[in-house]
Amino acid sequence: MSNLLESIYDIALEAGAAIMERYHGNIQVEEKADSSPVTEADLAANTIIVEQLTRLTPEIPLLTEESAHTPWSERQEWSTFWLVDPLDGTKEFLRKNGEFTVNIALIENGKPVLAVVHAPALEKTWLGDSDKAWLQTKAGREQIKARLSTVPIVVGSRSHPSPDMADYLSNLGEHKMIEVGSSLKFCMVAEGRAQYYPRLGPTMMWDTAAGQCIAESAGAKVHQFNGDELNYHREDLLNPYFIVEVA
Repeated sequence: MSNLLESIYDIALEAGAAIMERYHGNIQVEEKADSSPVTEADLAANTIIVEQLTRLTPEIPLLTEESAHTPWSERQEWSTFWLVDPLDGTKEFLRKNGEFTVNIALIENGKPVLAVVHAPALEKTWLGDSDKAWLQTKAGREQIKARLSTVPIVVGSRSHPSPDMADYLSNLGEHKMIEVGSSLKFCMVAEGRAQYYPRLGPTMMWDTAAGQCIAESAGAKVHQFNGDELNYHREDLLNPYFIVEVA
């Protein structure tokens, strides 16, 4: 495992610790322009990640949900950049169900190639380097692989139900359905605990890049419903619909 991936892991742990310091207190919530919630925990984690990544790789630009978004006129020149969601699943954080993550991904030529997804309340971290994926827990670190199941498990969003999902599931055949928050859905496919994650609702680039890298590093496939790849070198920050599935 590369030193860079280990460094990202350490940064994600530090951001997660800052989130947990605020998890059990009185959480102040503000509303962003798109009506999504933001808390002190989002902003504290963002500050840590931006400062640490800038120190670690000063030559690599950053795009993070909670910082001013660099215009496309500048971003289009980026062949490599960090893509960050300092607290993915703010609604789950507010519900105190533990299903929120720190997402850090390195993008090269439009693809996530190195990533960490850290779930501080669950004390779990997933790491991926485009070749292998690992799960880190208090018990240690183990390599994980996506795998098929006789009765496939489908994971869907807990906070963002989609009417299109019912149509998709009706055509899938026998399956079990589980609702999970944040990028944990990618990680469940990566671990082999689920086989499909169809996303038929809105997501932003920073919501998906790290999870996609983990899933693909574990052998799963991530693509749009027309078969095209998800490309992170684009002007629109909103993702198209996509599916994560075991190959």
